[in-house]
Amino acid sequence: MPIIVDEVVISVEVSNQAAGGGSAPPSASEGKQDVVAECVERVLEILRDREER
Repeated sequence: MPIIVDEVVISVEVSNQAAGGGSAPPSASEGKQDVVAECVERVLEILRDREER
């Protein structure tokens, strides 16, 4: 079953705690970010494998 990726959106949140930029994100949010990061890594790996062929 082929996987077609039409668009990849990468979102980054930057905070500067030394300048008073907010506290750590809640653990539920960290879990979601970990899952998203893993999915992105797997998609990129699949795309790299296809380029090598």
